[in-house]
Amino acid sequence: MSQDAPPAPLPAAAVPAHLQSFLAFDFGLKRTGVAVGTRLLRSASPQPTVRAEGEARFAAVAERIREWQPDALVVGVPFHPDGASHENTARARRFARQLHGRFRLPVFEVDERYSTTEALSQGAADADAASACIILEQFLRNLP
Repeated sequence: MSQDAPPAPLPAAAVPAHLQSFLAFDFGLKRTGVAVGTRLLRSASPQPTVRAEGEARFAAVAERIREWQPDALVVGVPFHPDGASHENTARARRFARQLHGRFRLPVFEVDERYSTTEALSQGAADADAASACIILEQFLRNLP
């Protein structure tokens, strides 16, 4: 399996039961959608989108982590419809690695194909935050 292959569905054992609260990100070059959710409720709430790049993005993320104190982070990783990776696949995975390195929290990747399309079709005012909710709720549905 290549490094950029789509992630397999999460096995139940992959996410320890003690991880209860999550902060999710829909990574983009200019904007990063954010959502927060819990294992208990299995739902997500949108948070204000981070409109920053580079170090400013990580400062905003650090602020959200301080505010919500999640047990783990979730990052949406985009793929082409056929499952092939592309430039943004690598960028999102790099962002996930950077989050883990900076904040020392577990980071889980979710295949986020069509999350923005779904958010827009639902009439979301902030498609990035709505996409982050869709990503997190998909992740939460796969948990035991």
